[in-house]
Parts: sequence; C-alpha cells; structure tokens
Amino acid sequence: MSFRSGIVAVVGRPNVGKSTLVNALVGQKVAIVSDKPQTTRRGIRGILTTEGYQVVFTDTPGFHKPRTLLGERLNEVVDEATSGVDVVVLVVDAAAGVGRGDAYVAEHQVRRAGVPALCAVNKVDLLRRREDELPQLQAASELAPFEEIVPVSARTGRGVDLLRELIVARLPEGPMLYPPDEVTDQPLEIRLAEIVREKALALTREEVPHSIAVVVEGIEREEGLTRVAATIVVERDSQKGIVIGKGGQMLKTIGTRAREEMELVLGTRVFLDLRVKVLKEWQRDPRALERLGF
Repeated sequence: MSFRSGIVAVVGRPNVGKSTLVNALVGQKVAIVSDKPQTTRRGIRGILTTEGYQVVFTDTPGFHKPRTLLGERLNEVVDEATSGVDVVVLVVDAAAGVGRGDAYVAEHQVRRAGVPALCAVNKVDLLRRREDELPQLQAASELAPFEEIVPVSARTGRGVDLLRELIVARLPEGPMLYPPDEVTDQPLEIRLAEIVREKALALTREEVPHSIAVVVEGIEREEGLTRVAATIVVERDSQKGIVIGKGGQMLKTIGTRAREEMELVLGTRVFLDLRVKVLKEWQRDPRALERLGF
C-alpha cells in the first residue's frame, strides 16, 4: 500500500471556525480558539500521521481587507500558506451565511492556488433546521469550482471524518514530511504564548482582545517543574488596567487557566510569571511588529 502525504491550507474569512476545524481534523488541540475575529495570527501547522498517510494542515489567519499594518502582515501569512500546497479547504460559516467576504477569499486564495479545492460549510449545528443547509451549500458552490462541498460542524464533529477522507484522497503519494510523533511545527515558546493569549481573549472584552500580544521571555526546566516567564503586551494604559483587573484578579485568572493547560502540554508542574506591558499602537508600528515576531 502506498503512503500519501501533503500540505493542506485551511483558509477563510475571520471567525468562520478554521482553528476549531483544524483541531478536529488533527484529533487534538494544536491551534488556539476564541470567538474573537483574528485570533489566529500565524500559519500554524497541525500534523496528522497514520499508517497510510500524513496530512499537514496549515491553519491561517482570517483573510480580510486590512486596516492596520498587522492586518497586512496577516494577509501575507495567508498568501505564503497557500503557495506550494496540495489541497485548499475554504471554510465558510453556514450560521452567519455565505457572502461577499467568502467570495473575496475564494477569489484571492482558492482560485489562484491552482490545486484541488474543497469547501467546508461549517457551523451547521447552529442552523435551526436541516433544510436551512441547502441554500448555504448552494451559495458555497458558486464561490469557486470546488471538487467537494461538505457540511460540517467542527464543534460537534459532524462531517469531519468525511472531510478528512476527501482530503486524503487528493494527496499525492510521497514520504513523511515530519517525524511521526510531531503534531505541530510551532516552537514551544510560541505554543505557550498562544495559550496565554487564548485565555486573555476569552476573559477580556471590547477592543482589548485585538490589542493583545504575548511574548514568552524565558523557559527554565527543573525536575518535575517548568518556570515560564511571559509578558502580555497591550496598546494603551487603559487596556493594561483591564488585563490586570481589580486587585490583580483578571491577570490571576488568566494565569491560572494558562498554567493548567501548559501543564498538560509540558507534562510537568508549571510556575508562570505573568506581567503586562504597554507598547503604544504596536499593530501599526513596523519595529514593534518585528519585536513581537510578525
């Protein structure tokens, strides 16, 4: 039996559930998720290896018309992620309705890729009736010449196995691209920083989530204990106050939730030293973006 392997770009406009779908396809959490648009800021690779195939799923930032320098950089990440891939999966949101934003992504990222393309019509679990799916599947079919259109719910798992099978069927024969025990290509510092950011996104409101970046300053391992020093970066003093919270309570809650997940990833107890710093208008500052790794 021949072995198949390949790279699959998962694209879509912001907040359609790309990261949740990649986690479901890989079978474990490799990308952070939140209900805030632009949660994903890097091309994150989730790797699924079986006896017969290895699929490298690239979760990408939401492709959009950018309003900041960070937005432009995120679109560049998507452009890079869709070049040289074997399959493209466009994710659309059935509950919000297929629309112009999806057409924009299809035009820029699906048609230009020149490889087999599938469409995952996600969040079908949020539709009130099964027959409400049909108009969304029809609208999706008009976006690009897809080989398959699959209704899925990344949250409940419906349709995920079928989508995975359809993707694998389109992969070329070839050797493994990553060691069989790797599930992501993210460096440990990035994974831990993303965990902190996910918890901060879940707990903060209004404009604060968009302004949050996290940098892991250091990791020290001892017997059965890992010390992690991390900084949450925001754009304004008012945001710093919100992230720290009354009597430091918000920062403490973010730290507790992040530490619990880090312990699962690292397999040791974790001591997390978490601080907050203001970097004025970092999303628009080229030097600040460079320092933060964008």
